Amino acid sequence: MVNKICFVIMGFHEKTDYESGKTFDLDKTYENIIKPVVEECGYTCIRADEVYDSGIIDKSMYTLLYRAELVIADISTYNPNAVYELGIRHALRPFSTIVMKESSGRIPFDLNHTRTFIYKHLGKDIGFSEVDRCRRDLEALIQKVETAKEIDSPLYEYLSELSPPIIPEHQYEKLIASLSEKENELYAIKENAMLYRRKSNFIQASKEWEKALKLKPDDTYFIQQLALCTYKSESPSVLAALIESKAIISKILPNSNDPETMGIAGAIHKNLYYETVDNQFLDLAINYYKKGFSIRVDYYNGENYALCCDVKSSISDGKEKIYYSIEADKVRNTIIENLLNLVSGEIKQLPDEMWVYATLSNCYFAIGNKDKYLKYKLEFEERVEEKWQLESFNNSLKQLKNIRKPSITL
Repeated sequence: MVNKICFVIMGFHEKTDYESGKTFDLDKTYENIIKPVVEECGYTCIRADEVYDSGIIDKSMYTLLYRAELVIADISTYNPNAVYELGIRHALRPFSTIVMKESSGRIPFDLNHTRTFIYKHLGKDIGFSEVDRCRRDLEALIQKVETAKEIDSPLYEYLSELSPPIIPEHQYEKLIASLSEKENELYAIKENAMLYRRKSNFIQASKEWEKALKLKPDDTYFIQQLALCTYKSESPSVLAALIESKAIISKILPNSNDPETMGIAGAIHKNLYYETVDNQFLDLAINYYKKGFSIRVDYYNGENYALCCDVKSSISDGKEKIYYSIEADKVRNTIIENLLNLVSGEIKQLPDEMWVYATLSNCYFAIGNKDKYLKYKLEFEERVEEKWQLESFNNSLKQLKNIRKPSITL
């Protein structure tokens, strides 16, 4: 017999809640809160993205949604797959389902009468004290759910005579054995890819992301990472790497509203412009960065949007030259205002604080404020973890120096 299973329904990687405009790394919720608590309570923990064998995905999903002794559904950012799968679980089992949600935004109408475990996410990570609280409270809730066996499905609450379906035990055991083997394989590939990236070995990192995509061909995060590492590899040449990464990111560009995708697409096309001096690439970079910035005032996209506007202004004349120059300053002032509110707030741990300080330094450099530029440059440098991060920051300053020619010495 297999151990008792907790099946976790949730979005994966970074997801944007378009109602609040906030982006959360949901992997941190899973890794820091859900998985350790679930395993401490004696369950084997399986997240929905680990069910990635396209040949059996439907059978796997429905089997787990029915058979798992416990299901935890994190509906943060209103991920449609997560909400749909929660509905399936509620239809299949009368109890042993826990609903979670990040505190931002409202709870969907059909679930606003369902008990929901609320937690606070900072964006890129979750604060230590919040993780500690959530672990204690979630463990207590799991123990209560196990003991009480109270109906938590709205369907079985209102249709009290309804009986859940039954599936063969042997089918379930075979599925769990298969998933366990493949889960370990994918986890190792992701860890290797991130290790190579931290060492700035983008060629090897790209190979690892390619392996991951063979297991999960449509995973947006893996596609993003492969595109990013491919263009940074500069192999077999800078231009060839950019062209290849452009083809990779194009797989998820149509109809995308993901700021991360827009940022990577913008970077690829910006660098294609630098390599070819073809204005169509600059215009595409402007469009992608602008879209990423407008979705949720994303500072990474905004900083690069402003830079591309400066470039556009430098090669234009007349009203177009004036427009792009004014637009660049307007965007930087908006970014500075938003980030200063964040830095001066009561939140002790900033989401992605290293890049917050890098962006503030960059923006102040562009507008010629030397003291603020140096202040936030130091804050950034104290937090640098990978060589490429410092190189990327310095390259942006050099580009600004060449275009805007501020009086500050690098």
